[in-house]
Amino acid sequence: MADKTRTVGLFGAVSIGVGGMVGGGIFAVLGEAVSLAHGATAVAFLFAGIVALLTSYSYAKLSVRYQNSGGTVVFIDSAFSHNLLSGSVNLMLWLSYLVTISLYASAFASYALTFFPGATAPWLKNALISLAIVLPSLINLISAAVVSKSEFFIVLIKVTLLVVIIVSGISYVDAGRLSPAQWEDPLAVIAAGMIIFVAYEGFELIANSAEEIENPVSNLPKAFYGATVFVVLLYVLISIVTVGTVPESELLQAKDYALAVAAKPALGQAGFTLVAVAALLSTFSAINATVYGNARLGYFLAKEGEIIGSLGKQERNIPIDGVVVTAACSLVIANSINLTEIAIIGSAGFLLIFAIVNISAYKLRVSISASRAITLTASLASIGALITLLVYTYSSNPKAVSVFASFIAISVLFELIYGVYVRGHLFQRSY
Repeated sequence: MADKTRTVGLFGAVSIGVGGMVGGGIFAVLGEAVSLAHGATAVAFLFAGIVALLTSYSYAKLSVRYQNSGGTVVFIDSAFSHNLLSGSVNLMLWLSYLVTISLYASAFASYALTFFPGATAPWLKNALISLAIVLPSLINLISAAVVSKSEFFIVLIKVTLLVVIIVSGISYVDAGRLSPAQWEDPLAVIAAGMIIFVAYEGFELIANSAEEIENPVSNLPKAFYGATVFVVLLYVLISIVTVGTVPESELLQAKDYALAVAAKPALGQAGFTLVAVAALLSTFSAINATVYGNARLGYFLAKEGEIIGSLGKQERNIPIDGVVVTAACSLVIANSINLTEIAIIGSAGFLLIFAIVNISAYKLRVSISASRAITLTASLASIGALITLLVYTYSSNPKAVSVFASFIAISVLFELIYGVYVRGHLFQRSY
């Protein structure tokens, strides 16, 4: 007899991963990638995609063994028991999702401003950023069902639009703009890939749905690999069309809404407007879904005693305090840090978390039947990517690196004070 609690098939599982990755990230960081890698933008996305694919192997193996809605939190706790490291990383994960909300909100504002030609008042951008966070948060407070029911259709619209841009624009590509002569040096290209790595954040959400996925032993790995490979190909092709059809000077001038500019060679002004509208829809829905997920992550952590207990309360199956705190913190981050810095902080945060997940998979490789070589390679790749990102960006953007370091410090200090002195590391959980 079929397990009635498992209602998500392979296609649904892949959709969760694709929807998580193709949220607002590509709309936000495409121009940033062009400014850093130039003609090698597609190569930068490929480098980042390889790190994501290696990490998806660890997630696939861990998800089959630990089928729990806690996902990343459960994996790290299972590998390191309940200690200072696992507690700190779990809070860091919650903080990293705040950064992604801020990234999507900044992208929303950048595309929205294209409908206000000539508007330069800083308050307008801040107002649009705030609107992009407050409105989805209100939707979450009113009805969680609206979030989940709308996501599939919005994901379909986003992916269809990107495919249309690729198909319509590929014949306009000027190969000269993609030649190695137009590339930055190798280190800069790799660093560019790591700075925009946040665009691949989202495949890990499949793990949070592991308990609902049919035939998990077979479908979980297929979902992780299928979603990640599809998105890598999608991003690489979008990069080729963007860099190959639009003069770099135009892309850099419109860096924050580069994807809309990429639609103009083949689709004209109508294409620009269509992409801008789709970007507003995409980033709005991504904020909606991330507020939904992060509020519930906070609820899970609070129920497990990881963070302050008030976040572990629900009304009408909605973690009210979690939504409010998520929205308030995101508003502060989004309105005080620029898009480039948010991308760096977000990418660094997830590279750190994914590095620890990869190390967890390596440590648990026997019990999860994982390859020693692949988990070790994934661990070294993610650690190397994080170091490259921090070293390369420190000289040009020390503020972003400092904010990232402060997030780590906050996570560790909170765990020391609350975890050790309030809760105490006196128990271990098994999943």
